[in-house]
Amino acid sequence: MINPVTPWSATVQADLSESMPIFETALKEYKLKIYDVGDSIWLVAIWPNGGSIAFRLAFGMNSNFEKVAISEAPDEILITASTRLASYRIILFFPKSSGTMFRYTTTLRTKLPLLIPFWPRDILPLTKGGSTENTAGQVHVKQVGSRSGQLFFSMTKPQVGSVFYFQNLTAMSPYCQATEVSLRETVGGKWPELGFQFPVNAEKPLPADVEYIISDAFVKLDAAIPELDCDVVESYLESLATTYLLLPKPAPSQHDWLPTAEKILDNIYNHKGCWTQTGGSPYLNAYVNDYKTPAEIMVQLAVLLPLQEYLTWKGENHPMYQDLSDGLTTFYDKSIGSIVRWHPALEDDLDKSEEQKREMVMDSWYLHHPLLNLSRLALRGDEKAKKLFLDSIDYAIKVARHFEYEWPVFYKMTTLEVLKAETAPGDGGEKDVPGSYAHIMLMAWQLTKEKRFLLEASRAIKSLDGLAFDIFYQANNTAFSAGALVEMYKITGDKKYLELSYCCLAGIFKNCQIWDCDYGYGKNFPYFFSVFPLNDAPYTAAYEELEVFAALHHYLEVTAGITILPSLKVLIPEFIKYAVGRLAYYYPTLLPPEMIAEKTKTGKVQKDLWVPLEDIHDGWEKSGEVGQEVYGAGIAFGIIPRQYFKLTIFGGTLFINYPISNFRELKNSVTFHVEGSVSLHAEMKLLGISKTTLSKIKVEQKIKSSYQRVAELSDGAYKLVGKGIVRIILSK
Repeated sequence: MINPVTPWSATVQADLSESMPIFETALKEYKLKIYDVGDSIWLVAIWPNGGSIAFRLAFGMNSNFEKVAISEAPDEILITASTRLASYRIILFFPKSSGTMFRYTTTLRTKLPLLIPFWPRDILPLTKGGSTENTAGQVHVKQVGSRSGQLFFSMTKPQVGSVFYFQNLTAMSPYCQATEVSLRETVGGKWPELGFQFPVNAEKPLPADVEYIISDAFVKLDAAIPELDCDVVESYLESLATTYLLLPKPAPSQHDWLPTAEKILDNIYNHKGCWTQTGGSPYLNAYVNDYKTPAEIMVQLAVLLPLQEYLTWKGENHPMYQDLSDGLTTFYDKSIGSIVRWHPALEDDLDKSEEQKREMVMDSWYLHHPLLNLSRLALRGDEKAKKLFLDSIDYAIKVARHFEYEWPVFYKMTTLEVLKAETAPGDGGEKDVPGSYAHIMLMAWQLTKEKRFLLEASRAIKSLDGLAFDIFYQANNTAFSAGALVEMYKITGDKKYLELSYCCLAGIFKNCQIWDCDYGYGKNFPYFFSVFPLNDAPYTAAYEELEVFAALHHYLEVTAGITILPSLKVLIPEFIKYAVGRLAYYYPTLLPPEMIAEKTKTGKVQKDLWVPLEDIHDGWEKSGEVGQEVYGAGIAFGIIPRQYFKLTIFGGTLFINYPISNFRELKNSVTFHVEGSVSLHAEMKLLGISKTTLSKIKVEQKIKSSYQRVAELSDGAYKLVGKGIVRIILSK
């Protein structure tokens, strides 16, 4: 099969074969050759088997390179070049890494203001003879929307190997700010033209005589071509983690959640826009000032569960908990033997404006999500939640068996008629629902010890086989499915469950934005390492991010004592570290008014209210268009029990932005384990402790085989290695 190509690729193979390299070097067992072919400067990576792939380091824009100079330094090469239109600097760097990697950073300084209507992609597979149109390969991962600028592909004709490519899109923010363009959908392409397509500025000219970074690419070369699902996702996770260790990373945002939690609790409980009264009982609205949409059970439980966690941590009660708990039983429908989505007394108010806003219509994941939260409350001793959960579980089983463990998007609860089978034509239904279903079956087993629930879980999980990255449908459900799969692995010893958990997590990290959108309104929001709720979602969402945060904590808890992929000990803790501060910026109280949309789809935004916006968009788009989601208002309630630890003996609180385990208070000391990588760092703060006591505290961390003193950076603040035992000692 011949692949169609553009004119900017059609002659590259011939140009390279007819040119002599201007520089050659070796990178481990690979050869690297640099060519100047007129309008482009190329780096050709040659595999040990002779296969090769070309990387465009610079593009001349309708002009040829006239002066190219190369100088060497330890671990890097500097290339300076110029055309009639601009001057370029290219730094080719060879970082110390466990993989075979190089990085090229290209800057551009134009001689006059320029509009740039086109730019070709920067990766092209080559052949030993013939033309690039005859090559073949498989693209495993590419950028979607504003997600990471990543590309993972294998070249299979000829059999060459694989490439993991990652653009540090943060570096292009100044260019985007100057020209008002976006970095969405810039890394990808169609075989054989792949890689980064620099975002063109066809309307606002690039200023003259200002240097901008136009590419900052990390490239990892691999001789292997993964074929099995587990090999593909494990190679992706390993490559992403290896690259992540080398990436420039912003400082994580800081936020003290303790006072914020009290503001949030007060705002939700007392603000009328958060509540609807039905039958004399209060129910949370999904969105502030949305009185048209009936109360939903998912919304009540989405706040109730983290509120229960927070109140338990705090050791106090609050009347809002009882209000929410008392209203749950009204969502149970005896005629079908299950909880339902909408408040039964309000179904006539459904306006049918959306497919699911109809009587007895169920979105498949919407049944399992409330059941999961009910089971969590049940395991913590809530008898009302336990009864609702167990009274509904047989209906969930009935639905699963009816659909043969492959769920559609929408169905009728009474007849099980399929109302919408696929998310898009040919894409199937909600593919991570088997994982959610298996999760609630495991919870039912924990509550009852009935083996039938384990059997149901194993039947459902078979539907995940062969999906790899495509298990991902909704981020929070996929992330919690990963933990459930590990629990199945611990029960059965079957390694396929552990491997499937890696597929779930690969889907999560594939849908992350590991760059900072520092242009437009993006200057006001810390995007780095955020996660998108759906494969095609155009924005990140508050509630789903909170649940992914909680689910990744859970994954580390259930894998304690199990050897998991080292890459996960890099990626999971770092997601948590950045989420802890970033999630605060969903609250409009921390955002400038000009960033918030004037019109919302649902309800009305109250900018001084501690209830988060649902949606954060690309830097050139305003946020909060969907609404101000009440069901996401429990962010602080979910974060505090996982990142704040009471220090009874010191009279204060410990905050850490990394996951930890084995927290123990002894007579004169506290110990815990930091659960990450020695290549990274966590931040710890000792809060609410008197200066006198702080002066008597010594912090140590076990590095290799011995404890070493950790220096105090400022009052009660410390920088810890990302893995190891920490002890805090109060001297007499």
